[in-house]
Amino acid sequence: MGLGVMGGPMTAHLARAGHRVTAYNRSPERAAKWRSAWEGEGLSISFAETPADAARGADIVFTCVGNDDDLAAVTLGGDGVLARLGEGALLVDHTTTSAAMARKLGEACAARGIGFVDAPVSGGQAGAENGKLAVMCGGSDEDMARARPVMEAYGKAIVHVGPVGAGQTAKMANQMCIAGTLAGLSEAVRLADAAGLDLDRTYEAISGGAAQSWQMDNRWQTMCRGEFDFGFAIDWMRKDLGYALDEAKRLGLASPVTALVDQFYADVQAAGGNRYDTSALITRLPEGNTKK
Repeated sequence: MGLGVMGGPMTAHLARAGHRVTAYNRSPERAAKWRSAWEGEGLSISFAETPADAARGADIVFTCVGNDDDLAAVTLGGDGVLARLGEGALLVDHTTTSAAMARKLGEACAARGIGFVDAPVSGGQAGAENGKLAVMCGGSDEDMARARPVMEAYGKAIVHVGPVGAGQTAKMANQMCIAGTLAGLSEAVRLADAAGLDLDRTYEAISGGAAQSWQMDNRWQTMCRGEFDFGFAIDWMRKDLGYALDEAKRLGLASPVTALVDQFYADVQAAGGNRYDTSALITRLPEGNTKK
C-alpha cells in the first residue's frame, strides 16, 4: 500500500525476492508510472483498485503512506485493509506516524486476530532503491519472526525495539538526531566558506574524526553545491518532528533543540522550500550574510 519514493522501490524488492505481490496506490497516475517501470523489468506485480481488494487473501500487507490520516484511510476505512485481511494474517506498517496511531492500529488488528508490526524506516530514497533501509520495529516476538524474513528484501538493519508503538518512538529519536545534525552541519559549512577555507579539504579534515556522520558524508558536498533533491522533503520532516515533540510532551520531556530546528525548517518552508530535502536547512543561512 503506497508506491511513493519509499514504498515503490520496496514493493519492487519484494517482487524481485520472489514474493507474489499485489500493489495499491491512492493516486492512479503514480500507480501507472510504477507499473510501466516494473513491467519493463519483467516483475510480476498485480494492481488492485482498493486497499481491501489488495488485502484479500494476503498473508502479509505492508503499508507505506504519508501520515496518520492516510494510514487510517487505507487500513481502517470501509475499503481499508482490515475490511478484507483474514484472521491470522499480518499487517506491517512502514509509514512514519505517531506512536498513538501505531497503538490504535495494533489494537484494531488484535481484535480481528491479525498480527501487527509498526516498522518505520530510515535511509531515504537511496536506501529504498538499494534495498539498504534501517527498519525500527515494534510488535510481538511472534509477529517479528514472520515479518523479518520478508523485510530482508529491502532492509539491511532490522531491529526489534519493543512492543507496538516502540518502532515509531525509535523513529522519532532518529529524526531528532538528523535534525540536530543538519543544523550543526549547515552552520559549519557556512563558517568554513565565510573563512575562505577549501570546502573539500575541510570535509576531508573533519570527516575522519568525531564530527563524522552519515549526513556529513552524504550531504556536505551537495549542500556546498546547493543541491537539495534527494527525496525526503522538508514537509515530511516537519510532520515527523511534530510527532516527536508531541510524544516528548506526553512523556513530560523538554526537547528544546528539536523545537528550535523545527522552527528553522518552518522558515525554509515559508521561503518556498517545502519539497526540498532536509539538507536544505542550510538555505536559511544565506551566503551573502556570512561572506567577509
